[in-house]
Amino acid sequence: MAGDCVLDIGEPTRTELSSLGPRIYSVAHGPSSAHHLVDTTMLFAPRSGGVKRYLMAKRAWLAERRPDLRHSLVVPGRATRASVDGMVSISAPLIPFGDGYRIPASLRKWTRILAHLRPNLIEAGDAYVPGHAALDAASAVGAATVGFCHSDPAALAALHFGEWAAAPAQKRWAKFYSRFDMVVAPSQYIANRLAESGVPRVAVQPLGVDIDIFHPSRADREMVRADLGLSPKTRLLVFAGRPAREKNLETLVEAVEKLGGDYRLLLIAAGANLKPHPQTICLDYVRDSKQLARLIASCDAFVHANDSEPFGLIVLEAMAAGLPVVGPSTGGISELIDNEVGQKATDATPAGMAEAIEALFERDLEALSRAARLRAEERHSWDRSFTGLMGIYGGLLGAPDLAAPARLDA
Repeated sequence: MAGDCVLDIGEPTRTELSSLGPRIYSVAHGPSSAHHLVDTTMLFAPRSGGVKRYLMAKRAWLAERRPDLRHSLVVPGRATRASVDGMVSISAPLIPFGDGYRIPASLRKWTRILAHLRPNLIEAGDAYVPGHAALDAASAVGAATVGFCHSDPAALAALHFGEWAAAPAQKRWAKFYSRFDMVVAPSQYIANRLAESGVPRVAVQPLGVDIDIFHPSRADREMVRADLGLSPKTRLLVFAGRPAREKNLETLVEAVEKLGGDYRLLLIAAGANLKPHPQTICLDYVRDSKQLARLIASCDAFVHANDSEPFGLIVLEAMAAGLPVVGPSTGGISELIDNEVGQKATDATPAGMAEAIEALFERDLEALSRAARLRAEERHSWDRSFTGLMGIYGGLLGAPDLAAPARLDA
């Protein structure tokens, strides 16, 4: 356990505590609870993707289903402050051209504040300063540690710097995650990557989706097509996500070009770095999740060309909204889709994706839509996901009943 080696990190400094204000004491010391769960990550910004949605969904689920548990979320922010509901921000500078993300600089400061919260369990959502601080703070207070592996740094290093960078990145990745009491992988793909790297304790727990917000009933096909200047007969494909190189967006643009004039590609928040293309429509980031659900549900199919995606939360959101999905046959996305809910491409190339998209439209889209929605309901609700996660927590804390719903009338 992380508590086997206790570090003397001291209490937060007077400056650190005064910047947090008196509310930090409410977060750290009450209300009374047998367990205090803390999440921390730097992957939390105004335009964040799946990690932020996961954490906010967890907070909402815990508040509704497990009000007997205390939960705190520690993330970078403009200023260091704490709120009575367990939100803690630690001041960190903005990353230049980083789309609102901030980079924590002081490991000692993060460690002291995390330890001062007196957690029983800390989950780290990245391998940066917050992740290392989580390990050090847990050692100081005897807390259990969970590393949730949301990314594959070795694959990213190879993509951005070349194959030579993959092995050193994988070595650092494995060394970091091997320090946790348990590592949670959102897909078997990531679990296998961790195991191949020598990480000894890995559990697979897929993420979930809000099946009430992302729902086929939000579709407004005629109005959305009219707003986009499209014919009602246009075959409208959609992708939503960060404009990151690993998303392989150029492949989607070229695939639609190969398919011809009947097809259009709607990119939500993802098209910032792409050259304009007559068959591609780019929209800005959509903050309102209901509006995002409306746009997705109004399209014909969701497309994703990242063949090394760790999971693909947006794919679940599309399925819950009633869209069949075309995606690669490798990576985390391949575990979410099959012929019942979409079409797998033989490879994530323009030709491979175009062939799979064309094959999808030759099938019964209404039947695929119904199957996609049913799959999301039956396998991927947040309730199912977080119940599984609480089971993992319970095993680490010696509390097998942690996964059971709280007795609200107790």
